[in-house]
Amino acid sequence: MPQLYRSAGEESILDTRVCDCFAHTQGNAADHPSGGHRYPTDMTDTEWTTVRAMIPVPAWAEGRGGRPEEYCHRDILDAIRYVVDNGVKWPALPADYPPWKAVHRFFTRWRKQGLIDELHDRLRTATRHAEGRDAEPTAGVIDSQSAKGTSTVAAATSGYDSGKKVKGRKRHIVVDTLGLILAVMVTPASTGDRHAAQDLLTRATSRHHRLRRVWADSGYTGMLVGWCARVLNLMLTIIRRSDDHRGFTVLPKRWIVERTLCATRRSVCIPGSAGRNSEGGSWAG
Repeated sequence: MPQLYRSAGEESILDTRVCDCFAHTQGNAADHPSGGHRYPTDMTDTEWTTVRAMIPVPAWAEGRGGRPEEYCHRDILDAIRYVVDNGVKWPALPADYPPWKAVHRFFTRWRKQGLIDELHDRLRTATRHAEGRDAEPTAGVIDSQSAKGTSTVAAATSGYDSGKKVKGRKRHIVVDTLGLILAVMVTPASTGDRHAAQDLLTRATSRHHRLRRVWADSGYTGMLVGWCARVLNLMLTIIRRSDDHRGFTVLPKRWIVERTLCATRRSVCIPGSAGRNSEGGSWAG
């Protein structure tokens, strides 16, 4: 799709929309107009209105020092969404977004401030409310998925999943009964599900205090069931596949997390998260 990577030259259409982000209203974003990008991952006006209120006020906007920002916050968020959805490298951002180094700098700062997690949690809460659910879930589903790593994947964060015959990394997630992510971890593919689940479920229950039951497949059997009940006060229920069925079978509860894993298969879980846990720290299997 060559139009996605055209140079920001004469054929770029300047964005004439009026933006109310801090960089536009109080900074210098007007000096760097958007290239008029229009991609499926760009936020709608309604989405931007929801997100706008969550962006923290920059230090320079409150007179606490620093240089006024030069790039539109809405453009920055659109660029981050593009990376997440398409799974591209930061330097592969289309030229009609702000420079990729600026986008990466914003993402790193917002992640350290907890903004990325807060955006996700607030949107999950809004979705649950729209479905008539309480903000905090009481039940969830856990599963993992191994993904093949490229030649650029560091050896220290890569491994071989002998069961799936995949060399690379493994994403572990806990979702609620709507399939919305509650906790996520990325490890070498060689990491066992039961081993990773102790850390992942500990974090899930610490952030979601009403979580009392989690469904899982047979890869989570053994001592983990008793450990969850004893340490986390959590009922881990194993849903087994019937020996009478062959091929693909939709299993109760398990299909929920499998649907979420399928939806995230073609993109990176979190930019820069490979080999890191959901809180940004290193995690070794």
